[in-house]
Amino acid sequence: MSAALLIDILLWGSVLGVGLIAFRRGKPVFKASLREGSMDFINIVPRIALGVIGSGYIAAIIPQEVITGWLGPDSGWLGVATAVVAGAATPGGPVIGFSIGTVALKSGGGVPQVVAYVVAWALFAFQRVILWEIPFMPARFVWFRCAVSVPFPFVAAAIAMVIGKP
Repeated sequence: MSAALLIDILLWGSVLGVGLIAFRRGKPVFKASLREGSMDFINIVPRIALGVIGSGYIAAIIPQEVITGWLGPDSGWLGVATAVVAGAATPGGPVIGFSIGTVALKSGGGVPQVVAYVVAWALFAFQRVILWEIPFMPARFVWFRCAVSVPFPFVAAAIAMVIGKP
């Protein structure tokens, strides 16, 4: 059994389990939760499709030499630093961030560099910091959080370099 199939089974099993709990709480709860979940599904599917199809276009238009030159396995720590800046500068949610990471891997990007990209994107994407964190949290705390987070993409890349390919 592949890991993807196992993950699908676990996810759908958890959905069925939560659905059963909602059903046991009564038909109104079950219907409302099913309707709300269905509407969320309908709203997010086009975005996922845009991200996946868009990542295919990105892979097609970016020359492979650019990816391998800047983020390839031989780019070393300069490639990791480039990936960290690119990850922090990438706007959007998981559909965009993970799609670009996938494109980089498919186009010859090094695993440590792509790990650094994804970790940087997840920890301190600039637009998220500006649009979400600073308005909701004290700016001094946000800058401190970002500063203490800076080493993590580099540490993750170093671990990926030691461990090797997944």
